[in-house]
Amino acid sequence: MLMKCLPGAILITGLSYIFLIQEEPLIIKILFKVLPMLLILLYARTNNVGRRGRYQSLILLGLFFCMLGDGLLIWFVIGLSAFLIGHLFYISAFFGRWTFSWLRFATILPISIYSTWISREIVHSLIEKGEHNLIIPVICYVTVISLMGWAAFMTGNAAAIIGGVLFMISDSILSWNKFIDDVAFSGPLIMLTYYAAQFCIANSIRRKPSFHVSKGLKSERPIQ
Repeated sequence: MLMKCLPGAILITGLSYIFLIQEEPLIIKILFKVLPMLLILLYARTNNVGRRGRYQSLILLGLFFCMLGDGLLIWFVIGLSAFLIGHLFYISAFFGRWTFSWLRFATILPISIYSTWISREIVHSLIEKGEHNLIIPVICYVTVISLMGWAAFMTGNAAAIIGGVLFMISDSILSWNKFIDDVAFSGPLIMLTYYAAQFCIANSIRRKPSFHVSKGLKSERPIQ
């Protein structure tokens, strides 16, 4: 029953934060921002019946640190650091479910080109504004989230892939709007893609182990 109610609760609380909660008082805004993530964390926790595996544990840790990042982002570098740690847990989880495909492997090329381009644009903007102290943290973060997006592709898991792509889109809008130029409707776009990304990543836990059977070959089971 709880599993059936949680997606609806996540949707309602997420839309409420995006479209109804005002900027002030700040503590209320932060609480409502974190609430959908708390529900997504609970959803991920109850998503896998039986013994908790390595993949689920890593995803739960990633969600937890991203939730911390939501609450701490008012101190930008601290919040960014929490998100970075969250992505490292996601990367570890995704690489643990590595399922090789040349087509998926090739996605490293467009992801690398895109991350290099947006990093260059952000760095140029930071230099112009004299915010040199943010250059290294931002480059580190762009590198890590790009690696997370590519690692998601390498799982072959549709939910993980969609989550990884949406996360990259969300952070791209946030970065462009914060450092380079205003993006129309940036607030709703950032949070809609962000909550959807986290929900998809949480939902990737539901994938049951698959076995690939070929004639004359042993079955192969992805690492959990």
